[in-house]
Amino acid sequence: MDFVVALAAGSVAFRERRATLPAGADAAGWFERALALEAGGPAGAEVAKAFNLAEPPQRIEIYDNSHIQGAHAVGAMVVAGAEGFMKSQYRRYNIKTPEVAGDDFGMMREVLTRRFTRLLAEDEITNGNAPPQWPDLLLIDGGQGQLSAVQGVLDELGVEDVALVGVAKGPDRDAGREHFY
Repeated sequence: MDFVVALAAGSVAFRERRATLPAGADAAGWFERALALEAGGPAGAEVAKAFNLAEPPQRIEIYDNSHIQGAHAVGAMVVAGAEGFMKSQYRRYNIKTPEVAGDDFGMMREVLTRRFTRLLAEDEITNGNAPPQWPDLLLIDGGQGQLSAVQGVLDELGVEDVALVGVAKGPDRDAGREHFY
């Protein structure tokens, strides 16, 4: 069951990231169909079951980083919800800290710190009365190291109740052999 997420990173051309659910059966487009259906429907329940979530996610944010030999470092956020991929919600983060350019863990920390610091500030300004922009699920491009970096940011900011899943490339970067953490 694979899905493709194309991420734009500055002037870098679109890149594809493939991930496979552990079952591994051929079901092209499964994830996109699941996101396009109402979260309470059977496909939303399938996403919740695949990632051990208590309820189907209403908003999923997908994060990836890119750089060219340590230069032109950017992070990208792709958003999906009940309507499918929500392109108006996509964000690109130019990495501002020169020391972390090229350091995937540091770049992930910077991007998630900026994202969730802003969410917390917006929530405080509106007293929690704004339309929900909080994700239920974060998909992180990377393995346990990236996942630990993101968990550290969320812990530091006091953010709870957001599920995290790391998607690591499999052996030889073969599509269909990814690991979920």
